[in-house]
Amino acid sequence: MANASPEITLCCLLWARPGLSDELTAYEDAVLALVADHGAVVLQRVMSTPISDGADDRPDEVQTFWFPNQNALDGFLADPRRQERADERDRVIARTELFPVRVLGDGEPVGGR
Repeated sequence: MANASPEITLCCLLWARPGLSDELTAYEDAVLALVADHGAVVLQRVMSTPISDGADDRPDEVQTFWFPNQNALDGFLADPRRQERADERDRVIARTELFPVRVLGDGEPVGGR
């Protein structure tokens, strides 16, 4: 039996269309609820502060995910419940960057708080 594909950790940067950051958040709330159905985990999700608000070309939201393998990622991306929201996504999200990353350390804060 062939080995399963390796696990995947991704970073996703999202920019809302002007004035639609709350709608981006609502869309992501709904879609990220589907991640666990594919055996994956949202590791972290952070939003820009009102000071930056995407005006300085920083993303409005940053997410990191862990997927057990490529099949799980493909399943999430092709999930019909996610696909049904494509028009909403196109309406509220101006730009997305998705790329693989490697988590450094053990996930605990570096240097304390």
